[in-house]
Amino acid sequence: MDLFAGPGGLDVAARDLGLPVSGIEWDDDACATRKAAGLVTQPGDVREFGPSDFPNATVLAGGPPCQTFTVAGTGAGRKALETVLEYVERMGRGDDVTKDLQRLDDERTGLVLEPLRWVLEAEKTGSPYDVIVLEQVQSVLPVWGAVAKVLKKFHYSTEFGVLRTEEYGVPQTRRRAILIARRKGEGPDATLPQTTHQPYRKGVGPDVGSSKHKPWISMGEALGRDDKFVVISNYGTGGDPKLRGRRRSDEPAATVTGKIFRNRVQTMDGKELDRFSPAEAGLLQTFPADYPWSGQDVAQQIGNAIPPLLARHVLTEALGLGEPSYSEAEAGMFDFAVSR
Repeated sequence: MDLFAGPGGLDVAARDLGLPVSGIEWDDDACATRKAAGLVTQPGDVREFGPSDFPNATVLAGGPPCQTFTVAGTGAGRKALETVLEYVERMGRGDDVTKDLQRLDDERTGLVLEPLRWVLEAEKTGSPYDVIVLEQVQSVLPVWGAVAKVLKKFHYSTEFGVLRTEEYGVPQTRRRAILIARRKGEGPDATLPQTTHQPYRKGVGPDVGSSKHKPWISMGEALGRDDKFVVISNYGTGGDPKLRGRRRSDEPAATVTGKIFRNRVQTMDGKELDRFSPAEAGLLQTFPADYPWSGQDVAQQIGNAIPPLLARHVLTEALGLGEPSYSEAEAGMFDFAVSR
């Protein structure tokens, strides 16, 4: 069961692993993409549903909206962090905090607590989830830590931390706070997935030979482009356009956001090239090149999604499916024949 399912990042990974998955999503555009991709979807607000509506689900996953917790957002979630942590503790004691959440400055901040509500309701019905997977921006890590404490009271082993996506074969530097919980008696204790690729360090190329990890994947490799190019970020440091981030085609992309189509693409000598297409932006997130993006604001859909390749690593570890034995191409995440 995928809460806040978006356009299908986790669902693509689950389907690729042969796992049936259903997702709840309230954004009409994301629902349009999911429909075109053939993903099972319940349109609507997660707060209006609960475990009893999906009684056959044994795995709960959730990536709540992150806008209020991101650096680029309003920061309402970060300001309310202590309050949210207090609510987690109260929920663990059995308190109903629904009315309290209505007093938050931004209602989206409280959505980070919805997965815990589902878990606690499932406990009350006597049909607890076997595995729980939660994902958010790294500033939410303290919340996942608090949730982990509650889950331990209900006989879950837990592990949480910040994962760097390029260390899992995603051609992009992106950090995500991940929590994995496994019901005790359902296998080994929960652990985070082992890294498979080298971390990206600015100005330092990959270690080709001595490292046991694979080199990180570059934009050029992911997009199947032999020509060298430079991507100039839409964001400036301190508002200064001259300080906007730059990444070369032989490096991973910077974090893919909902503004990716504003990023300029140039040749090495400064000639303007076409900006990334939806297919290319999706590839940088490790969606298949032919993923049927639909509806409006495709860039935001892409930027909001969890990279399917990262989700595949996390699900494989969470469900105890063994060590990943696939390459990026074998996983079906990259199609190297992208037409511009």
